[in-house]
Amino acid sequence: MPEAKLKVILLRHTPNPEETVAMAAKLCYSPSDITSLKDKIEARDQKAFVEKLVKMGHMSPIEHATFTFAVEGISRACSHQLVRHRLASYSQQSQRYVSEEAGFDYIIPPSVRDDKEMKKLFVSFMDEAQNAYNNMVKKLNDKGIKGESANQDARFILPNAAETKIMVTMNARELLHFFHQRCCNRAQWEIRQMAEEMLKLVKKAAPTLFYKAGPGCLHTPCPEGDYSCGKIKEVRAKYGFPPSRA
Repeated sequence: MPEAKLKVILLRHTPNPEETVAMAAKLCYSPSDITSLKDKIEARDQKAFVEKLVKMGHMSPIEHATFTFAVEGISRACSHQLVRHRLASYSQQSQRYVSEEAGFDYIIPPSVRDDKEMKKLFVSFMDEAQNAYNNMVKKLNDKGIKGESANQDARFILPNAAETKIMVTMNARELLHFFHQRCCNRAQWEIRQMAEEMLKLVKKAAPTLFYKAGPGCLHTPCPEGDYSCGKIKEVRAKYGFPPSRA
């Protein structure tokens, strides 16, 4: 059972996402018909207009741009946090229909991986879980319970560390909220790593939409209050912003 590695791919997104957002916003205020409006939008660079939208907080037009990711190498513990973001669509690899008899991959927390004794204990427990799973499937099979019927009961043994794969679709507005929450230093390390990889990808696809994206402290006082990590300068430098918001 090898340790799984994080991999995030941006599979699809709305074609010309920033033009789509600009069209949705200008439709609200324009007397033009759709064809004329489309031609006007496509004929001009919409960067300044989209920047103004984001700055004004006029967010509903941003919902018209969607992004679909494939993610692998995250734990079930991470995916449980991810699906709490309800304004999204998810398709996750099933432990009912996909057997883990050949060996499940798993995620080792850095704090454990960096400690030789703890890592040994962790890996040993993963091996025990694998053996218990396989034995459970065999005993269920001996009782005539096979396929997904056996998998769905044997999977109760599998740990939160077990690796999973998931597809995620979010609109740009929900992604901004997601990055606000999950790029924060106080977010759990695994979902923060995933969020940072997702942010890198969408910045390439729609740089104007996501130019301010990241943890909440980039543009406002730290939303964590007394629980702030206290590293605002380091965080701002990481995201390419000057040390102060002035």
